[in-house]
Amino acid sequence: MKRTPKDAATGSRRLTRRTLFIGGLQASFIGVLAWRMRFLQVDQADEFRMLAEENRINIRLIPPARGEIFDRNGVAIARNEPAYRITIVREDAGDVETVLGRLSQLMKLDPEEIERAMTEMKRSAPFLPITLADRVSWEDVSRIAVNTPALPGITPEVGLSRGYPLAQDFAHVVGYVGPVSDYDLAKLEDPDQLLRIPRFQIGKVGLEAKMEEKLRGSAGARRVEVNAVGRVMRELDRREGVPGANLQLTTDYRLQNYVQARLAGESAAAVVIDCEHGDLLAVGSAPTFDPNLFVEGISGTDYRALTENKYRPLAAKAVQGIYPPGSTFKMVVALAGLEAGVIGPEDTFYCPGYLEVSNRRFHCWKRGGHGSVNLEGSLQHSCDVYYYELAMQVGIEKISEMAMKLGIGVHHDLPMSAVATGLAPTKEWKRTVRGQDWVIGDTVNSAIGQGFVLASPLQLAIMAARVATGRNVTPRIIKSIDGVEQPSGSGESLGLNPNNLRHVQQGMFEVSNNRRGTGYGARIIAEGFRMAGKSGTSQVRNISAAERAAGVTSNADLPWERRDHALWVDFAPFDNPKVAVCVVVEHGSGGSSTAAPIARDITLQALFEGDPPLDAYPAKDREAVRERQERLRALRPDVEREKKSRA
Repeated sequence: MKRTPKDAATGSRRLTRRTLFIGGLQASFIGVLAWRMRFLQVDQADEFRMLAEENRINIRLIPPARGEIFDRNGVAIARNEPAYRITIVREDAGDVETVLGRLSQLMKLDPEEIERAMTEMKRSAPFLPITLADRVSWEDVSRIAVNTPALPGITPEVGLSRGYPLAQDFAHVVGYVGPVSDYDLAKLEDPDQLLRIPRFQIGKVGLEAKMEEKLRGSAGARRVEVNAVGRVMRELDRREGVPGANLQLTTDYRLQNYVQARLAGESAAAVVIDCEHGDLLAVGSAPTFDPNLFVEGISGTDYRALTENKYRPLAAKAVQGIYPPGSTFKMVVALAGLEAGVIGPEDTFYCPGYLEVSNRRFHCWKRGGHGSVNLEGSLQHSCDVYYYELAMQVGIEKISEMAMKLGIGVHHDLPMSAVATGLAPTKEWKRTVRGQDWVIGDTVNSAIGQGFVLASPLQLAIMAARVATGRNVTPRIIKSIDGVEQPSGSGESLGLNPNNLRHVQQGMFEVSNNRRGTGYGARIIAEGFRMAGKSGTSQVRNISAAERAAGVTSNADLPWERRDHALWVDFAPFDNPKVAVCVVVEHGSGGSSTAAPIARDITLQALFEGDPPLDAYPAKDREAVRERQERLRALRPDVEREKKSRA
């Protein structure tokens, strides 16, 4: 049927409206789409670019070089050494066991290390390198490099590892580093991300641990491009880290080596302190150990050998060990009495060999007694009864006050592990800690450095230095950090009466230089080098009245662990003190017979900065000293040769 013009016009108008409507919808949709595209591509471009970069680019930390440690002469004590390691990438290796079998034909593999590596491979991504062997020789690396076509996934690498070239000599001072453990991380609230790098080394004990933040340095970073599964495709840029600070110690490697060698065979400790600046010239503990064993993780066999040794080689006895100071404490009581005005230097007490106090008999070491003795004589002969009488008149509070003034019973701030505070007991201390009242017998025991009194070899060396100088000599072991000199420990005056000090010093001089002095056998005879000293013997067991009546059992007849400790302190030269020394020999029996000869040798080595002339010793000792010098000389490190080999 033919459409009329009217119908055609109506249809055309309807079509136009639909077209316009649909066109409008399309235009709106395109507009919204264009707006959204602009929003995403322009307004939010930076945000999406950052997200894309984060998916494509990773930032990897670069460990910094650890700061090195040197002695006062610039000789390396702890340094970074190039270390070759062998790594494996599981994904590239394919059949790991076959590859390891081939590798074992080229170099010796540690079964424990292989087992650890297999465990790491199972819990790590297949493209991550796992260390199979560390600190391998150049010969092993060469053989592996030649055979790389037959060792898929195996790569020799070079890095830095900690090394201790003087090995045992500084083990108790510097300590050692080791791989970060879960225990290390658990101790930190917000651990540095560096610590999460596999097998990253941190200080475990000693200076390495106490100065960790300065030695560690700051991490560098590198930007790497990775694919969808995280494999590195290429390195985009790199920023190196800031190396750790270098430390220079106050210790002298030659004296430290001599101290360790001289203490060998004993369970002992020795400290040498410079009287002028408070520098610790040597801090020795015996027996010692090789810190290099700990760097990559010590084996169970080696660790058991150290922990099961009754002489406790892992203990830094010089600063951690605390002992009854015995008669070395008598200078404290003497100065307390003089300063309090309780006695004068010529006042005397009578010693019949014992003193009755509260129905208990306190004995002098000399059974027949010393008769009437004054202050200098009491030190020269080490009369116990003199100090029993004096302590009861002075009182424990003034004695403890003087002990702390001289460095006993206070914490000395040194960056070493577990520095002991010792104990200068008071009445309040006993009430608080023991829940008991102080009794007069406690004061009498304290008078001769027994009972509750405890001191470390470090504290006793400080005491000797303060008695020698009258100054508040404070120990320091770090001389400089990155070349910046650290504060001196010379200290201000202690405020003690110089006349009182002079009488105590003279008493110590008589100990070593008077024929009737308890330390005369270990004297120095070289003019200008004579020392003033004091011996100490501290009991570790009670002697019953029955045993004393029958005759006290000789230390030589007792098991080692029940023998008395032997102690000695000194300063020299007497007229111009340069060094103060303390030696403690655990269960060494007698201070004069065991500790004093060791201390004399160490004192002379410090004063002469090497082997002293034989005429510094009494004639009767010279042949034995000559033989000992030759034997110990052979144990000294050849630093010059070691420097050349390193270069």
